[in-house]
Amino acid sequence: MSDSRFIRPGRADAAFNGVVGWLTRIGIPLAGSRVLAVRGRSSGEWRTTPVNPLRVGGTRYLVAPRGNAQWVRNLRAAGTGELRHGRRVERFSAIEVDDAEKPPILRAYLKAWAWEVGRFFEGVDAHSPEERLHEIAPGFPVFRIVSAAPAHE
Repeated sequence: MSDSRFIRPGRADAAFNGVVGWLTRIGIPLAGSRVLAVRGRSSGEWRTTPVNPLRVGGTRYLVAPRGNAQWVRNLRAAGTGELRHGRRVERFSAIEVDDAEKPPILRAYLKAWAWEVGRFFEGVDAHSPEERLHEIAPGFPVFRIVSAAPAHE
């Protein structure tokens, strides 16, 4: 699987993301969702998208189930972003995870979020062998969230 993999959202996905983003912005996150805000790598404007932060062993991560989406490219360039829900804003730094470290994170992500994003994993699920998770790892960017102090509440 290519590390340049990207799955463009369809109409249904765009509508679902719109609803999830709206609910999260007004303070009603769906199953722990947040709105990720990252400065655009060219424009410098804030870009937002709903994400599903994941906690594994006390560390939080962002997984990109669609591959190298615009938010991934922007986060790589900026290195920082914000996780928002309601009026709460958490500033963070992002550290991209090496492919070798991804399998347990991808497995946990699939356990938590397969109901929403499982179709993007092309037949791989939380019960797939470790080798299969290693094979697909390059196509799924993962970032470790390193929190700063909350920006405001």
